Amino acid sequence: MRIEEFDYTLPKELIAQHPEDERASSRLLVLNREKRTVEHRYFKDVKDYFRPGDVLVLNDTRVFPARIAAVKPTGGRVEILMVEELTRTTWSCLAKGLKKGVVEQEIKVGTVSATVRYAGDTWEISFPEEVNVRDVLDKYGRMPLPPYIKREKNGYDSSDFDRYQTVYAERLGSIAAPTAGLHFTGELLRDLTEQGVIIANITLHIGIGTFFLIKKETVEDHQMHREWYNIERGTAEAIQTARAAGGRVIAVGTSAVRTLETFFSKGDGAESGYSDLFIYPGYRFKAVDILLTNFHLPRSTPLLLTSAFAGKENLLSSYAVAIEKGYRFYSYGDAMLIQ
Repeated sequence: MRIEEFDYTLPKELIAQHPEDERASSRLLVLNREKRTVEHRYFKDVKDYFRPGDVLVLNDTRVFPARIAAVKPTGGRVEILMVEELTRTTWSCLAKGLKKGVVEQEIKVGTVSATVRYAGDTWEISFPEEVNVRDVLDKYGRMPLPPYIKREKNGYDSSDFDRYQTVYAERLGSIAAPTAGLHFTGELLRDLTEQGVIIANITLHIGIGTFFLIKKETVEDHQMHREWYNIERGTAEAIQTARAAGGRVIAVGTSAVRTLETFFSKGDGAESGYSDLFIYPGYRFKAVDILLTNFHLPRSTPLLLTSAFAGKENLLSSYAVAIEKGYRFYSYGDAMLIQ
């Protein structure tokens, strides 16, 4: 399968730079896979598509301020994106601003010294033993917005600390938001509970596996980077019980899909682990009946997962309709319900 099959052209003005003032006021495109029909609603209407006994699966990961600005001894700037904690003082990271061929560089983050070293696909950043890295991030870190969301030169907008986070975020560990969940409000979740919908939380800490674009010409050659997940035993049992009783599993976001599919595919009952599951057209879904998601970038792993769930032609034709109707795309954009 060729990756160019998952290209589409998006006018720049449809890339959302800020979220809607009210979370649930985003637009919602509803795709019925079997009937191949499209409806245009608002996100607050999503409850019209749920039934008592359905299970709504939320990824409760919390984004941390993973983007930090550093300087070299020469005064040159280095942009660091923290990815994963390896030890108490060493993290894997991405680094921008280092000369080609450099394998090790001393830097300073504010007043704190650190060293970055090349480690293959990524870099590693190490701090002195006495440094609490979380304190450094709390003091100097910025929210890790994707590069297509533009901010002023310092990359800072205080509202992003609130809005680039779901209202149900709990477990700190992601470097990107599970953006399908950004549309939910506490009131909407309460309404769904009163409606008889079961709310189930899982965790997948979103890392570079989710947002790295596919560089291989052949889709099957792409290798996903691993991401940590957790499903409590009680949550897994609640999902299985609901399905056995005729309830549907509604995954909020591609990260929730990958977590559920990884867990129920393994079948070993392990509550925590790492997922490097790459879902693309041809995959047979085992645990998810309905997908609630945002509009994704061309050649991205979330786009291929969504294509696998909706059908590639269904999805791309729906994207064409969304573009024609002026939907807002990507992280701060509108939503899509695929049933």
